[in-house]
Amino acid sequence: MKSLFRSSLCALAAAALLGSFVAQSQSGHKLPEIKYQEFKLPNGLQVLTHEDHRLPLVAVDLWYHVGPLNEKPGRTGFAHLFEHMMFEGSKYVGEKAHIKYVQSAGATDVNGTTDFDRTNYFETMPSNQLELAMWLESDRMGFLMEGLDRVKLTNQRDVVRNERRQGEGRPYDVADEAAFHLLFPKGHPYYGSVIGSHADVESARIADVRDFHQQFYTPNNATIVIAGDFDPAMLKSLLEKYFGPIPKGPAVEAVNVQTPPITSQKRETITDTVKLPRLSVSWLTPKAFTPDSYSIDTAIHALGGGKASRLDEALVIKGQTAQSVSCNNGTYALTGITSCDITAKPGVKLEDLEASFWAELGKLQKDGPTAEEVQASKALSLTEKITGLQRLGGFGGVADMLNYYNQYTGNPGFLPKDVALTDAVTAASTKAAAVKYLTKDSAVVVYCVPGEKKLEDVPRSPADTDANVKLVNPYTPEFEASQDWRKTKPAPGPAPALHLPVPTQFKLDNGLTVLLVEDHSLPVLSASLVSRAGSENNPAGKSGLATLVSEVMGDGTASRDLAKLAGDQEKIGTHIGTGSGLESGTISMSLLTYNSAEGMDLLADVAQHPAFRADDVDRRKKQRLIRIGQETDSVQSMATRVGPKLVFGDSPYGQPGNGTAETVESFTGSDLSSFYASHYGPSDSALILSGDITRAEAEKLAKTYFGKWNATTAPPVVIPAPPAPQPTHIVIIDKPGAPQTALYAYGLGVPVSSPDSDTLDLVNYTLGGAFGSRINMNLREVHGYTYGARSGFSEYRSGGAFYAGALVRTNVTAEAAKEMMGEIKNFPDKPSTDEELAAAKESLIRSLPGRFETNFAIASALSNIFVYSRPLDYYSNLPRKYEEVTQADIASAAKKYLHADQLVIVTAGDKSKIEQGLKNAGLGPVETRDISGKLIQ
Repeated sequence: MKSLFRSSLCALAAAALLGSFVAQSQSGHKLPEIKYQEFKLPNGLQVLTHEDHRLPLVAVDLWYHVGPLNEKPGRTGFAHLFEHMMFEGSKYVGEKAHIKYVQSAGATDVNGTTDFDRTNYFETMPSNQLELAMWLESDRMGFLMEGLDRVKLTNQRDVVRNERRQGEGRPYDVADEAAFHLLFPKGHPYYGSVIGSHADVESARIADVRDFHQQFYTPNNATIVIAGDFDPAMLKSLLEKYFGPIPKGPAVEAVNVQTPPITSQKRETITDTVKLPRLSVSWLTPKAFTPDSYSIDTAIHALGGGKASRLDEALVIKGQTAQSVSCNNGTYALTGITSCDITAKPGVKLEDLEASFWAELGKLQKDGPTAEEVQASKALSLTEKITGLQRLGGFGGVADMLNYYNQYTGNPGFLPKDVALTDAVTAASTKAAAVKYLTKDSAVVVYCVPGEKKLEDVPRSPADTDANVKLVNPYTPEFEASQDWRKTKPAPGPAPALHLPVPTQFKLDNGLTVLLVEDHSLPVLSASLVSRAGSENNPAGKSGLATLVSEVMGDGTASRDLAKLAGDQEKIGTHIGTGSGLESGTISMSLLTYNSAEGMDLLADVAQHPAFRADDVDRRKKQRLIRIGQETDSVQSMATRVGPKLVFGDSPYGQPGNGTAETVESFTGSDLSSFYASHYGPSDSALILSGDITRAEAEKLAKTYFGKWNATTAPPVVIPAPPAPQPTHIVIIDKPGAPQTALYAYGLGVPVSSPDSDTLDLVNYTLGGAFGSRINMNLREVHGYTYGARSGFSEYRSGGAFYAGALVRTNVTAEAAKEMMGEIKNFPDKPSTDEELAAAKESLIRSLPGRFETNFAIASALSNIFVYSRPLDYYSNLPRKYEEVTQADIASAAKKYLHADQLVIVTAGDKSKIEQGLKNAGLGPVETRDISGKLIQ
């Protein structure tokens, strides 16, 4: 229990430590300097702050030093369960109000996450809402117990178990957990899933959970980072006001767990409802921030981390015995975990695949990595670190980095040492680490083969569980009385001015549009070449062509084959991404500015000189055909393939982006070349540059690398009108044994040019577009049917779709469908209240700056300006447009566009367990279709 005394309001630690980290890589380029202050409150709360006034945003990132590392056997998943409980409502904030407050205030990057060694909570707020964040975070640190009861615990046990089922429904998840059970002995903190087992989560009782909070969710076991646009003196005052009174908790003992080494290879075969078998090999490797962990990073990059890594080259590209290869190295407080997953092609034996794997690893151990492989690993690592600093909060942002370094090294300013340790890696150290740690004897090998998915679910606890438990207030009445001022939600400060990006535009002589946004705060540049070359342009009977074209474009140019193209990118620390959506094809990259010329040369080469080599086309076709077959591994993939087809029919909007087995099989190299020639050209493309670059530099780069591009593109296609909507009915796509049902409702929406588009943003925010929306609160928070539910309007150039849905527990599929459809049906008659509309406006308007924290995000947003011919000041005008929406507009749009009687409800799951309930639900006739959408009689 917490100490039952009132803590005095003491001054902050008198001597605040000023720290900064400045690094320089071996290339000689000076890296950013990040200044931070560090101090402690008298109750032990560690505070780290970093000022940054670029945007009117402030990130609050609170790490509690607790995770599965601190759990007891039989109580797995407590840290993660508590992550959920922290959003359920504390004494002064109110029940389930936390997320509503932060989202309606315009927060972005709002989340809570649990990993083996820590639990964190973060939000990036408009800077005038800093005090709101202090109120919210301090209330759930100090006053959660008063709002925590058995009803909330029961609900969140359901939600957490739905999250686990969501994972269990993914292909190979059961094999991943089996690998951890072999890597660690039972009782080890890393043995099980961070989420915990069904049995342990269900056994959590209110007294256990309250004790866990009192032990670990205390100021002396936490570090808070505030980064962004704040006044230091005011921040100190707020910290003292909100966190200062919270009593210090009991000391948290250091965990002393020894991880036994693996000295004899461990093996297991797991069955799962998958199409393809998969080989996984894992090892225990050095823990976080040890010198050898950096060498393992480089070894794994060379082995299976790069696009043309050794395993990719041997198994995916040349041998074509593997569908995919993925290798990674995760590092934690107790150990590192290094693994490679290799999915076999149909007909390939895992034994043969494993033999090839050990052969490639043996070559790396014998000869070591090449100088190019070492350089690429270092360059990619450096780019990742620096580009992450564009964000104040969220994963990899400044606040997260300070907390991450502090958690594992005790030094928030560890960046220069981190860079130095990366730079210290050599070919010799990489070879030595591979020989020492990646051995056959120390490996865990898991075969995952098609078969029954064996899960260990357990029943829900009785309804009267914990009914007789007496809950004791942790504080004295005197202390409670002294904190009554917390009942008042803090008012926001003056709203900061919104400075949203308005690009500079110019054109080259060949018609290429260039859009530029300058930001010189970090040496980072994002560049994208966007063309109106999306799937809407696929010829009849050629669905999947546009996306295949974009894939093969990234595989080689006339002067660079796949290996050289990949190597040239990685040595300058970048990856060029190629992709295609419904209405555009995009080629993009982010890199450090001093590599701009080399990067633009590569980007232009991919855009202007794709080779479409026969080998690449053939390999990509085979991979695509296998991926299409694998879609039945996932109920979500099954539902999202069928739903649009039933709404749009043969229109491009109804065709799957991957195509069908029949269409992909028919593609020829000339199909790809013809599509490229018809839809990629300067007059129908835009080069978007965002970051550390001037107008003069942008003009020079654009003219140098794109000025000689000449091509003529075909006129825009005409999209046929969709078929008339059918009365609401239910479609079942059968997947026997699925632990969850993918439940989605689909219907017609609006085109991107609709005058009601902005109004529908506000409609959907309340209906299903936010965590606190009606659909999510109903299905997740009230009933515990799902981990999360949402709705949205997908707007296209010539049409659009409405969707709503979730992954739900199999045994409540019908109930969830009725609740979801009830929310959609009721909305036109009960549209947003004044309070809901005000919250939606505040959220959408105040969150806009957070959508443009990174150069990549800015470039992505600007691509929509080009593709949809929007004005350059489109984003800067959005706040005014949202403000002008009235209650009458909301009511009118809801009646006009929400048609609960014209939706197709797609359910992908175990038909034997969901069909009768759906028939009894009264939502319409029920039919069964296959994954292609064909009716099964």
